Amino acid sequence: MNNRILLTGITGFIGRNVARSLAAKKLDFTAIVRPGTSSSKLRVLPKGSEVIKLDLSHTDKLQNYLESEHFDTIIHVGALRGGRRYPQKTYYDTNVKATEQMILHCMKNDAKLLFCSSVGVYGAIPRELPANINTEYQEDNYYHITKIRAEALIRKYSLSGLKGIIIRPAITYGEGDYGFPYKLVKMVHRKLLWLPDVKIRIHLAHIDVVADVFSKLAEEEFRGNKIYNIADQYPVELDELVDFISNRIRKKTYPENRFISARYFRKMSDFCLRYGFSEMYNKLQLISHSWFYDSSEIYSDLSLKQKRTIPDFKTVVDWYKKKHKIK
Repeated sequence: MNNRILLTGITGFIGRNVARSLAAKKLDFTAIVRPGTSSSKLRVLPKGSEVIKLDLSHTDKLQNYLESEHFDTIIHVGALRGGRRYPQKTYYDTNVKATEQMILHCMKNDAKLLFCSSVGVYGAIPRELPANINTEYQEDNYYHITKIRAEALIRKYSLSGLKGIIIRPAITYGEGDYGFPYKLVKMVHRKLLWLPDVKIRIHLAHIDVVADVFSKLAEEEFRGNKIYNIADQYPVELDELVDFISNRIRKKTYPENRFISARYFRKMSDFCLRYGFSEMYNKLQLISHSWFYDSSEIYSDLSLKQKRTIPDFKTVVDWYKKKHKIK
């Protein structure tokens, strides 16, 4: 059966791994990339792939392009992530209005939409644990707000026949990404990470699992509108993960004098919140509060290969060691 696929976001960590997974399964696709994207970032694409240079924030041009094409599946990963310095309008146009154009194309062509959202819709720290698909949203930053708005559009159009699946990955880890996992390894290596003296459980997602979800759903017949959380099989204790990293780099556990009273984290968080240091506030939250998710449904629906953060996090540590020439 013909299945013409459109993929956005291939220059990001999740998108390029989705592209790799599609290519491994011999699934052809068209990729939308931002104009000016370097050729080095397109190496992930199979030879002969169709590349469309188009900025998702230019929704009039996106609309014109989509009206001239017919896709059977759209995998919409592209987005402006949090922490970048863009006007709110650019965030909204890229993350919400562009998503609506994808939706309208799918409605017109009876196509399937696989939308990459984020567990961030629950807020940096969910209000219930494990967070599940019915857990209350938290609009704690503008990036999360745009994902919430885009999800709302998908749910609205689903009532009128949209074939839409919302996929919410947890913080992903793997080789080649410089986000939270890489920074965690860096802080442990330099012994700059301070931890609270209480048990914290966190829940990460191996990039291979996330990529496999998108490529499997692209292959399958549409089963019905769904919302999925994606994370590893189980959450991990943060101190155990830190010790795992430290042992792999230094062959010793992390120093005990780097653990301090949790009340200091509360005081520092209050200070950051009061004086507008939002980025630092979010970092403190991630290492001083538990955050984990119910991802059981996607494992049972797709028969995914399960990953365990320990020892699978070694891919990040070993990549870090290679980059910094650590033996």
